[in-house]
Amino acid sequence: MSRVAKKPISLPKGVELNVQPELVSVKGPKGTLSLPKPAGVEINIENGVATLSANDPADIAITGTVRAILFNMVHGVTEGFERKLELVGVGYRASMQGKDLSLALGFSHPVVFPAPEGITITTPSQTEVVVQGADKQRVGEVAAKIRGFRPPEPYKGKGVKYAGEVIIRKEAKKA
Repeated sequence: MSRVAKKPISLPKGVELNVQPELVSVKGPKGTLSLPKPAGVEINIENGVATLSANDPADIAITGTVRAILFNMVHGVTEGFERKLELVGVGYRASMQGKDLSLALGFSHPVVFPAPEGITITTPSQTEVVVQGADKQRVGEVAAKIRGFRPPEPYKGKGVKYAGEVIIRKEAKKA
């Protein structure tokens, strides 16, 4: 069996894991997340610990994937996930207008991005954007969409980048 699938998932206090024939849902202080349950995976809950097992040898690989997704769901409803973005460039700014993120990225118009349901966007400073939420996949997707408005360019490094991302710089063309 997959090494990842063998690891148990401990359920903290205040987290409920409900397993139904077609759906697995996790409910916690930060919200509720659900996942369609694959047919060949068994989920057992005993004493606040969830373990997964495969019904068939062909389902071993998906068991490890489901375990990783369930672990992320439990972590998301207890602590949540966050992704930080930095704006690099003269005049590049971010501000919140209600629930919408307004970005000045060197275009002739501001880029307005509405925050999706279940995602919280904040701007601690004019050049930082923080995306938070319970669903790891949605947080990453929203951060990627914001970065996609003006990805960092390799010559000056201007654009929207993830915090800690290293931009490999190119040398300018010589005359």
